[in-house]
Amino acid sequence: MALYEFLHSNSIKIDLALEARDLIRGATGREIPGVIEEKQTFRHGTVTIIKIMDPKAEAIMGKPQGTYITIESPDLRFKSPEVQESVGDVLAQHLKNLLKISEQATVLIIGLGNWQATPDALGPTVVKYSLITRHLHLHMPQMVENYRSVCAFAPGVLGITGIESAEIIQGIVEKVRPSVIIAIDALAATNISRLGTTIQIGNTGIAPGSGVNNKRIGINFQTMGVPVIAIGVPTVVNAAVIAQMAVENHNKITGNRTPVNSIQIGQLIQELFKPFEGSLIVTPREIDDLILNAGRAINRGITLALHPRVAREDLEAVLC
Repeated sequence: MALYEFLHSNSIKIDLALEARDLIRGATGREIPGVIEEKQTFRHGTVTIIKIMDPKAEAIMGKPQGTYITIESPDLRFKSPEVQESVGDVLAQHLKNLLKISEQATVLIIGLGNWQATPDALGPTVVKYSLITRHLHLHMPQMVENYRSVCAFAPGVLGITGIESAEIIQGIVEKVRPSVIIAIDALAATNISRLGTTIQIGNTGIAPGSGVNNKRIGINFQTMGVPVIAIGVPTVVNAAVIAQMAVENHNKITGNRTPVNSIQIGQLIQELFKPFEGSLIVTPREIDDLILNAGRAINRGITLALHPRVAREDLEAVLC
């Protein structure tokens, strides 16, 4: 209960619907009305499907109504082509279920984040490996008749471009007129074991930077005029969360039954992090490998989902 209170009192947003569900359920001791959950397993992990069905559940969860699919694979942190293929195949299956577009539709892939900051480079990494076909449909349609029209762009970040990512994407949407946007971004977790090992897919869009208290214009149906499917992987944890969990674990080990005052702990942590304006975000040392592993799995899933009419062996030949 203390962790949920701590996050709430310090305005730390929970990016993963799975974590929000677990923390709220743990804090209240009961199921959340209007939230439906389904669990599945596959060779290298588990899948949890959470559906937020009504406005009341939306208010409790702090997330828009919609479907959130979480793929967890602890072995994804290792450089294993077998695991990447397995996770990518599962991602493709669920992404197909969310895509409601025709074979002639154009898909716009948006890689949110910053190339120059590795923990934030997931989106640009996926764009780098994406199979792009829109220009071929325009100039050599006979060569790609079984492929969907796909284009991709990494808009950078406000601090580099001086332009909101949502504003750039709105301009592209106006010219390209895609049927759907697939947006990829790095997320923040509250559980360090999920860094680089968890992929969340949602059909409600995304708010760039929200997990690190860096709010930007949302990228969703309301702002873009087309459906937005968001794919994210947690790559960072707020250091304040780690400090709070350390306090809780210490109390469990020592048997200290005195309730932890979340507000006081939050004030102490903010004082400690004063050189960083009260907030500090941490990431694993091996983040380069985690981004690459997750990026390749996501690219595989997107490619397989978008081109169902293409022979599997042909797609395998172009996958990195």
